[in-house]
Formats: sequence, C-alpha cells, structure tokens
Amino acid sequence: MLQEAVVAVISSLVAMGSVMALEPSWIAVASSRGLVGSDMNKPDRRKVAEAGGLWVIVGASLGLLVMEAINTFVNGSLYNPVPLFSMLSLLMLTGLIGLLDDILGWKKGIPPAVRVLSTIPAALPLMIAKYNAYIVHVPILHVLYLGLLFPLVVVPIGVMGASNAYNMIAGYNGLEAGMGVVMLAFTAAFSIVKGLWLTAYLSLIMMAALLGFLFYNWYPAKVFPGNTMTYAVGAYYAGIVVLGDIAAFGLFMYMLYYAELLLFIRGLMHGVYKENFGRVRPDGSLEPPYDRSYSLTHLMIRLQRRLRGRATERGVTVGLMALQAVVGAAALLIFLRLS
Repeated sequence: MLQEAVVAVISSLVAMGSVMALEPSWIAVASSRGLVGSDMNKPDRRKVAEAGGLWVIVGASLGLLVMEAINTFVNGSLYNPVPLFSMLSLLMLTGLIGLLDDILGWKKGIPPAVRVLSTIPAALPLMIAKYNAYIVHVPILHVLYLGLLFPLVVVPIGVMGASNAYNMIAGYNGLEAGMGVVMLAFTAAFSIVKGLWLTAYLSLIMMAALLGFLFYNWYPAKVFPGNTMTYAVGAYYAGIVVLGDIAAFGLFMYMLYYAELLLFIRGLMHGVYKENFGRVRPDGSLEPPYDRSYSLTHLMIRLQRRLRGRATERGVTVGLMALQAVVGAAALLIFLRLS
C-alpha cells in the first residue's frame, strides 16, 4: 500500500510540476505569435493565449512514463506496459486533432463531422490493448458478454463520445480543467477502494496535470485549454474506464454531459446553435444569453441570479464543479454499495 502511494505521489508531482514549469513559456510564445482567443465573459473581451492544454498532455505523459520507469526499474514491472502505452498514444492522437483545430481557428478549424469521426481511429491503441476483453462487468447483471463487439465497436464509440462530450461544457475560466479534476478525483477514490491501482494511477496523474494547468487557467485566466486539452482529456477518461473495467461508474460520472447534450438538442429544435457564454454587463456580471436555457452554463447563470442577485463567471465555474462533485459522491455511494 505504501509502495503504491509513493509511486502515485512521485508520478503525479512530475505531471503537475511539468505543466507549471512549461506553461509560462507557452503563454508568452502563443501571445507573441497571435495564437490567442477572446475572453468572452469579460467586458473588454481581452486576448488570452490559446491551446495551453498541450502542456497538460505533455505533463500527464511524463507522469505516466515516470510511473512506468519506477515500476520497471524499482518494482520489477508490476503492470503490463501495453495498456499504459495505449493511453499515451490515445492522448497524443486526440490532442493532435484538437491542436490542429485550435491552430486553424475558432469556428474555422476542422469541420465538426470530421473532428468527431477522427477520434475513432485515434482509439485504435486502446482497441488493441483490449483486443481479448469480451466481458464487461456491470451492476445487477454482473457480467455482460459482448464478444468482439467490445474492442471493435464499444471502445471506439466510447472514445468518440467521451472526447466530444467533454468539450461541450466549456467557455468559462477554469471550467474544463476544474470539471476534469473533480471527475478524476472521484474516479481515483473509487479505484483505490476497489484496489484498481493502475486505474487510480491514471486518474491521479491526469488530475495532477490539470491542477497544474488550473494555476494559470483559473479566473482571470492567463491561458485557455483549447480543444487540444478537451478532446485529449475526454478520450483519456474513456481509456481509464475501459482499462479499469468500470464502465457503469464512468457512464454515471458523465451525467452532466448527457444533460448538456439534451439542452444542446433543445437549442437545435428551436433553431439555436447555442454558445455557452453569458451576456456580459458593464460591471462584469453575466445575464442569460437567450430567453431559454440551452446549456448548463445558462441554467447556472439563472440560478445564481435567483439566489445571489447577480451571476459571475467564477460562480458559474464553481457551481458546475460543485454539481459534478454531487454526481461523483452519488456514484461512490451507489457503485460501492452495488459491488
């Protein structure tokens, strides 16, 4: 137990420290080269460095490699390296898709259909790692035999869905990374209780990388994550769920993203291709951008205005992170009791 904890702490510190050390240089270079985006929830819509999530990928990758190095040279290779290197490949490939989209520009990048479908071939490393995994463990049913459908169909669809869904609740300082930190913290806790140490490692390392990024991304943000980070982290979470065989828990943790999808569809039905941003008042507070709510961010703005009299960008981020924590606590209670 102590040995596992030491490896987790060292690899997580490498992930966090790497992001915190490398991000400032990226902020300076991206700003000087014009790779910037408008901070839409500010009255002046100031320019902020984009695609900083690249260093979350680098930091998490370094953390994973240090973990494998310790386990190989010190602990005698406790784990099969194939799953770990499948996660590294998955991170790199999905991050590359997002980076290309960020470089090409907001709303001018890769066409949405291409962007969504391109995450399917990016799932190939994970499909290979799980090529002989035909059984899925789920509560109540206990064991579900899917045969080749699992590695060839379920895994790529899961990666595609998770990577694109994670990109939907976004647009506020600290929101994307903050939601990931909460989600991964509860997943790590569940994995530790269940004795799934590799899954716990994977969760803690990415959580640490996101915490390092939040140091620069929290309100007022110095850098944005971009699709570079959101696609990669969403796909990475799908990888954690697949490798840990915790499909039901992982699906439950994405509950807010299902709600976001339903609100998005509601917008399309009303002829609105929604934006998550609020309508900014001169004092920096936010108003709902539409007459109806087409995103959880819109609902959070309305809730804040009702409870506090005014809504703020930081309040939207904290409120949604709190909701994700409620989902995580419910997931722990339900799935630890069922298992």
